[in-house]
Amino acid sequence: MNKTDLISVVAEKADLTKKDAEKAVSVVFDTIMEKVADGEEVRIVGFGAFERHERKERIGSNPQTKEKMTIPASKVPVFKAGKGFKNIVAEK
Repeated sequence: MNKTDLISVVAEKADLTKKDAEKAVSVVFDTIMEKVADGEEVRIVGFGAFERHERKERIGSNPQTKEKMTIPASKVPVFKAGKGFKNIVAEK
């Protein structure tokens, strides 16, 4: 399923126009991305939590040349599925 498919399902289930459903889905996604980028946790009970994790600088190697290199520190988004989400997936 891609974003367009999700918008179609939301429009159908919520009895919205596709235009209104697209706005709603986009606002939800944009808000989650903004808050996580700002370092906040977005927790949706029964679904899961979106967080920002900070990776420390580390030493790696170039797979082609085997040369050692420093991988810089970075910030990455992480999703942890909630209990309800896990239960639904386990049942199917």
